[in-house]
Parts: sequence; structure tokens; C-alpha cells
Amino acid sequence: MKNGRRGLACLSPERRREIASAGGKAAHANGAAHEWTSEEAREAGRKGGAVIAADREYMAANGRRGGTAVSADRAHMAEIGRKGGLATSAKPGHMAEIAKRGGRKAAKGRKPAKERAPGVGAGVEAGKE
Repeated sequence: MKNGRRGLACLSPERRREIASAGGKAAHANGAAHEWTSEEAREAGRKGGAVIAADREYMAANGRRGGTAVSADRAHMAEIGRKGGLATSAKPGHMAEIAKRGGRKAAKGRKPAKERAPGVGAGVEAGKE
């Protein structure tokens, strides 16, 4: 025992994968493997997501990393903005809720609609691009 590892630990990662794969195939072949229903998978994902999301520091660090990487691609960000704006403004109920909650705050210091350039702050009508 040169390196102190025994059993599967002393095998290469590739060999461990081969053994695990063979075990999984055998379990499915004899009907002993668990077959997830879509509801079970959804519930497992929800639980896993809740556990991860509870770690606020971890989530904040991931958000900073992801935001930095994605926002470096300006064309990609512009496309996301266009799609999001079109999808959001096509939902009148959603837009009305935004207006109720933040419309007054957001409108402070803005020119009245008549004084703004055409199309600025007007949104997009549903179905039109």
C-alpha cells in the first residue's frame, strides 16, 4: 500500500467510471435501478436548489462571477435586453404592476411623455417588433 489508498480509491478515475457504468447498466437490466418520474425529478431539483440558495455568500459569489463573464459580451447582453423588453412589454398586467410599484419613483425627473422622443419609454405593443 504505497499511497495509503485501498479498494476503488487506488484505481484510476477512468477505471472507476467503467465500474460504475457497468453497475448502473446491470441495475437497469435486472429492474433494480430507480426510474425517476418527472415529478420526483422536479421535487429533487427544488430541494437541491433550496439548499444551494440558502448559502447567500455562495450565491453572491456565483452571481458576481457569472455577471462578469456574461456582461463582457456586449452584443449578447444587447440581445438579451431586446428579447426581455419585448417579452415583458407584451404582458400588460405585468407592466401595470411595475407601474404601480415603481412607476412613480422611476418617473421622477423624467420629462412628460409628450416631451420625450417618439418611442422612448413607450414600450412595444404585443406582437410587434
